[in-house]
Amino acid sequence: MKRILILSLLLLVSASSAVADTEEFTIEIENHKFSPAELEVPANKKVKLTVVNKDGTPEEFESHDLNREKVVPGGSKVVVFIGPLVPGEYKFFGEFHEDSAQGKIVVR
Repeated sequence: MKRILILSLLLLVSASSAVADTEEFTIEIENHKFSPAELEVPANKKVKLTVVNKDGTPEEFESHDLNREKVVPGGSKVVVFIGPLVPGEYKFFGEFHEDSAQGKIVVR
């Protein structure tokens, strides 16, 4: 029983450490555009990306490069975890307003 408790505590501490190492960034959607349209994130680290939709209509955060696709209802937000990524540029877009909702994540 004591071993199970110790192992559980070690797992909890390890999980807490991993979450603390995750950097957080925010992208906003307003007037069917992403802001910032270019976001720089660190290489080789997991990243928590919060996408906030300030518009009254839904938009989709989609990226073939990142293999992510999430609908963001109007007036709400979603969280997308990405990485760890190698240095480079990763494009994303809003599928519902693809002509204006464009952006990229630059990994350095």
